Amino acid sequence: MKSVNKVILIGNLGKDPEVKYTQSGLPVARLTLATNERFKDKSGEWQDRTEWHNVVLWQRLAEIAGEYLKKGGKVYIEGRLQTRSWDDKNTNQKKYMTEVVANDLVLLGGRGESGADDSGGGRARAAVTNSFDQRTAEPEPAAASPITDEDIPF
Repeated sequence: MKSVNKVILIGNLGKDPEVKYTQSGLPVARLTLATNERFKDKSGEWQDRTEWHNVVLWQRLAEIAGEYLKKGGKVYIEGRLQTRSWDDKNTNQKKYMTEVVANDLVLLGGRGESGADDSGGGRARAAVTNSFDQRTAEPEPAAASPITDEDIPF
């Protein structure tokens, strides 16, 4: 039986992404994403609940996040959950962290909302899709037509 590990989030960045490089030079970005839920409590009053998500982006997605994402910006993230563990040096206890490893990113919002420069004058949306997926890409068919300016979404 096949299993599924897929996460889709739309939220706002809690701070600017932190981009670092591994010893081999591979870019990795970490960010925190807030999602909000609004519900009525037992007394009928509206309550807001914020959930914070740790997100990790690798390779080109990490570079794009570092360049275009800013604190407060709205973003769509798609990826998978991954839990890592380590031993706390102070307490010698095993610690765990579950994070979203992103393989898709879409900057949302208008000019200034996502931190992206909308100097193209088109739609205020920059898309980074599965062409930056961390998995191995499938070869394109030989009969694929060339990309023109009309094909670019922004």
